[in-house]
Amino acid sequence: MAGSASLDEQRLGALEGSLSGELLRPDATGYDEARQVYNGLFDRRPALIARPRNTADVAALIVFAGESGLEISIRGGGHGIAGRAVADGALMIDLSLMKQVSIDPDARAARAGTGATWGEFNDAAARHGLATTGGVVSTTGIAGLTLGGGFGWLMGKHGLASDNVESVELVTADGEVRTASADQDSDLFWALRGAGANFGVATTIEYRLHPLEQVTGGLAAYPFDAAADVLSFYRDFTTDLPDELTVYSGLIHAPDGSGTPLAAIVVCHAGETSQAENDLKPLMDFGSPALVQIGPMPYPAINTMLDAGYPKGSLNYWKSSFLRELSDDAIRTAVEAFPSCPSPMTGLLFEHVHGAVTRVGVAETAVQHREPGYNLVMTSVWQDPSQTDANVGWTRQTYEALEPSFVNRRYVNYMSEDDVGDAARTAYGPDFDRVARLKATYDPENVFHLNLNVPPAASS
Repeated sequence: MAGSASLDEQRLGALEGSLSGELLRPDATGYDEARQVYNGLFDRRPALIARPRNTADVAALIVFAGESGLEISIRGGGHGIAGRAVADGALMIDLSLMKQVSIDPDARAARAGTGATWGEFNDAAARHGLATTGGVVSTTGIAGLTLGGGFGWLMGKHGLASDNVESVELVTADGEVRTASADQDSDLFWALRGAGANFGVATTIEYRLHPLEQVTGGLAAYPFDAAADVLSFYRDFTTDLPDELTVYSGLIHAPDGSGTPLAAIVVCHAGETSQAENDLKPLMDFGSPALVQIGPMPYPAINTMLDAGYPKGSLNYWKSSFLRELSDDAIRTAVEAFPSCPSPMTGLLFEHVHGAVTRVGVAETAVQHREPGYNLVMTSVWQDPSQTDANVGWTRQTYEALEPSFVNRRYVNYMSEDDVGDAARTAYGPDFDRVARLKATYDPENVFHLNLNVPPAASS
């Protein structure tokens, strides 16, 4: 499909008259603000930006794009690190007006418009003492994170965000509205939980909720000269964790702007306070931390803890892969590389995967990450465009140095724009071929390709 097209004014006028939402042309007030996404590396100019208010609007927009030869990009929260929510000359479908979150406390269920952020979702659920697995940065959109799998603080106890999805309302490439669930369009439902961006525009997601008001969480930070010991302790600490406890660790910089490197352990315990105190005791007794801020807090609060480190408009380049174990070689390589990092905003983090996530079979959803282990994510963040080459170069070099420790498995939501070639196969692994066959059924022309794309399987 062409990246740009000459728009038929009569057809465009008819679209404008039919939409209940907004349509922004490049000369419209608000266009420049609307085209911005979280990652400031991307400065792209869509042919049109549409802000639908309902599913009927979305269906009309998809039909219009097909008739006009326009590519379609989809913006939920705009946090996708690869910047695929916006494309030059395309129709950008911005879902930010579709963010209503409805909670049914008796059924422990939520229905959320896909323009909602995790902060909005968590606040709505918390008013009823409920929660589900969501992102660790509150400004992240619910849709992209969920449709790509969805790591989060509660995944040890309740699985991935996608594991808690009950149904998805989706507009497919033909403009049809479908509701996919375990009982309806079940093959599509399987694919949406992990490979969802390939299949259409999700407009509403229904989630299963769990009773949760308070967690015990926060971080302990240590001087960098203890970094190897901290990561070694983290490896040992995470060998036998209860489901309630999710623990990340890594190398960061002091948030005071000094650029001082630190080692940190970040925790979220979703059990009773007395259990949390017992389970966290080895951590609280470990080492000589420079800072410890761990205690009870409302669940939504822990999802804002990292927000300040990821401001909108900052420049981002991330690399990520899985490690089955956190070896001495991996620890040594990370610790040796980190002091040369060019930006005081960058982190090198290990996310521990265990518990409920690993008790879902690889074939049950389009998410293959079901083995215990660690996900490495290098979040390189900077503000000065003149430092782009230095930051990208450091990230690539450090990632390459760590590659001997990786398994051939990567997480969709952490892929950068230059992750191409076999990136989709390493993301979907044994699920790839089934995703490709379903892509041929639901999007045979690959209309939705501005994603970590799985091309439609060739007909046999």
